[in-house]
Amino acid sequence: MGQTVQANTPKLTLEEANRLAAMPLHCMQVEYPNKLNQVLADASYLKGPKDLHPAFYGCFDWHSSVHGHWMLVNLLRHFPDLANQQEIRQKLLENISAENIKAEVAYFFMPQNATFERTYGWAWLLKLAEELHLWDDPLARQLAQNLQPLTDLIVTKYLEFLPKLIYPIRTGEHPNTAFGLSLAYDYANTLGHPELKALISQRAKDWFANDHQCPLSWEPNGFDFLSPCLQELDVMRKVLDKAAFSTWLDHFLPQLAQTHFTLEPARVSDRADGKLVHLDGLNFSRAWCLYGLVRDFGPKYAHLRPIADAHVRHSLPAIVDENYEGTHWLGSFAVYAMQESGQLD
Repeated sequence: MGQTVQANTPKLTLEEANRLAAMPLHCMQVEYPNKLNQVLADASYLKGPKDLHPAFYGCFDWHSSVHGHWMLVNLLRHFPDLANQQEIRQKLLENISAENIKAEVAYFFMPQNATFERTYGWAWLLKLAEELHLWDDPLARQLAQNLQPLTDLIVTKYLEFLPKLIYPIRTGEHPNTAFGLSLAYDYANTLGHPELKALISQRAKDWFANDHQCPLSWEPNGFDFLSPCLQELDVMRKVLDKAAFSTWLDHFLPQLAQTHFTLEPARVSDRADGKLVHLDGLNFSRAWCLYGLVRDFGPKYAHLRPIADAHVRHSLPAIVDENYEGTHWLGSFAVYAMQESGQLD
């Protein structure tokens, strides 16, 4: 992936992959506790999570289930000797069946639920579709085919929604527009969807091209798991050519080019609190944004790699089995961060 990985960059070893994979494997078919985030048109829509979402009912909420599936597919792709691989493969096949995905599609056509998971869950669904495309395995072909109706629906929803969104959402949580664009752009770029790719590029430029002096010192907010400034950087790195991006970044976050730049990892006071533990996710998402910048624009930004490394090292040991508030989702963020460090293809 270009940039040489430094010796002190946290490595996603087979041992670490096995530890992290155990977390979504444990909860991907566990129905409760569950946060549905459902709008009820009337009492007839009161149903259990598995009835409503037969593919993605586990791991507390829909989007966590989706990126838990992404994580397991990603780890199987990179670590063919992953422990419990047969169990993982079987559960993937059971969850992402053609029948289950048909029901997932139907949910979006229930009254008042057309905007369900916009755009955070949408982005992770396309990331899962991209990962299945990249995995050279017969199971991946079957799962991708089963998932295709939902993938197509989410692409359509992006194409319909992005032109209507006048102002971007700059929060550090789920609605963050830049994050939703970034993962969807990866899908469009990898699978060759020119209409979606062009729309994301244009809308990102519409919203962010004139931004300057992003107030990074205001971050983080108390419940952030995404950095509004760095997520914007991440998508603009993808949609602009290198010269244009370099000029843009010099105005947007000029301090990043300073070799004495520092950014301390976010501290978590109570990892049993589902909102406060978001800050561990922020450490991983900051890291993946910085790793991407270093990978594409080093050596100008090579001094940022140790900062990204420190963020991963701060939160990686905190993902422990007894802390379900974090374990149901943080493994995916850790895997993505370490993947973006340049150690995996």
